[in-house]
Amino acid sequence: MSHYVKRNAQGLVVAVSVEPLDGFESATASAEELAAHMEQSVAPQNRLEESDRDVVRVLDDLINLLVEKNTIRFTDLPLAAQRKLLERKGLRRGGSHLGLLGEDSSLF
Repeated sequence: MSHYVKRNAQGLVVAVSVEPLDGFESATASAEELAAHMEQSVAPQNRLEESDRDVVRVLDDLINLLVEKNTIRFTDLPLAAQRKLLERKGLRRGGSHLGLLGEDSSLF
């Protein structure tokens, strides 16, 4: 399978295609150059997904803290949210967590 690349004014690969599109040239790029382009393309999305996971864990801990402090009642949350939080609580017991609330499992 042939690859085609598009380069910027500095000659760096900015896009890769398996079809000969307008502005693309037959791939003369090295494997390292193509790999670098792919890494740059994927890295921001990976960082965003990692950040999303981290924020979800913080929100879990925040909700638990609000329940513990009687600021909100767990039963005030929509039923679907209660189910999801209970499922996550069970999953987190099996793995590592941030431990912002300590090891108290009596919150719910």
